[in-house]
Amino acid sequence: MNNDPTTPTTGRSPGDDYQQVTSPYQWQTAEGPQEPAGEGKPSGKRTVGLGTALALMLVGFIASGSIVGLVAANSGSGADDAGVVNSLREPSAPAPDTPVGGVEQVAADVLPAVVSLQVATRMSAGEGSGSIISSDGYVLTNHHVVSGADNQFGQINVTLNDGRSLPADYVASDPATDIAVVKIRDASGLPVVQFGDSEQLRVGQEVVAIGSPLGLSATVTSGIVSALNRPVRASDAGGESSLIDAIQTDAAINPGNSGGPLVDMNGRIVGMNSVIASLSSGGEAGSIGLGFAIPANFAKRVADQLITTGRATHPMIGVQVAARRDVDGAFIASVEPGGPADRAGLQAGDVVRRVNSRVIDHSDALVAAIRSQEFGQTVTLEVLQPDTGQSRQVEVTLTSE
Repeated sequence: MNNDPTTPTTGRSPGDDYQQVTSPYQWQTAEGPQEPAGEGKPSGKRTVGLGTALALMLVGFIASGSIVGLVAANSGSGADDAGVVNSLREPSAPAPDTPVGGVEQVAADVLPAVVSLQVATRMSAGEGSGSIISSDGYVLTNHHVVSGADNQFGQINVTLNDGRSLPADYVASDPATDIAVVKIRDASGLPVVQFGDSEQLRVGQEVVAIGSPLGLSATVTSGIVSALNRPVRASDAGGESSLIDAIQTDAAINPGNSGGPLVDMNGRIVGMNSVIASLSSGGEAGSIGLGFAIPANFAKRVADQLITTGRATHPMIGVQVAARRDVDGAFIASVEPGGPADRAGLQAGDVVRRVNSRVIDHSDALVAAIRSQEFGQTVTLEVLQPDTGQSRQVEVTLTSE
């Protein structure tokens, strides 16, 4: 199989034929009760490779806005830019030295900008969560929550925290990273969440998840950041595969939470929850303290692209990588002629062991690490040549947007 961190990820992500590892863990969609899988339905059960230990099930999950990050918007027409507050256009806010309040204060401040999504297609119905990112109605959520609603037969309803139920339209999504945007019709003056800087997250930091697990709206759970930079791959029943460079958390996440944000103790989005691990072999399994969220900085960049252009692209180095169990690193199967890797001197058969200071132990880790970089950024790769056993440092400038 091939993984290609060089290809724009506007469809199915490469690498669907990765070998799966037997594990007692499974992953489950978090969208809540669904009909049997069929054409045009929201994504169902998904499997994920996490190193050599986990198989995953996607879980949806509602989280919400922000403590200091909740913004009351000026009124104005949903069709006009005047008076619109859009958190994608605001700089990510650094966390203050001291959190403003505890979990109770976080929940009170963020809930107004959290929504529940009900998605219906000709074949099925599902639920998920989302965060309002502009006062005229743009909502950030997961692709697997709204999958199947991108045509005239799909219907999306959004329930606000104040109980109002409003129709929404599919805008665009990126199946490869499980990020989507929908827009509430004729909306104005809605509360908006503020993005935090996910690059500042530290292991052990307290976080809060707010969502609608199993349809129980406005549910609040808290925990810590358990780990960072977890490459998590999930495949749904429809064959679409996503790969996220995830934040791991032990905050309880259950089916129905997908698409909602993970927030810091100042109420700013630091991640969008997408996946959980479960011990159950079927049905609606619960949290076992292994949840995974898409970093906020990455979600913000992709959401902006989806709204602006209708598609998402990602930085590339111009190689095809293959899964090799006998290789400790990312095995380069081929190099695109004239691409960034070719210009830097990388060759087929090389094994990438590090990206900057980050350890790369398999090919998914390289794909995730490259996607999380900025366009045009120069990264330093530690590359091993298996034939000689020699390693070298290679500087590669990623493609620009």
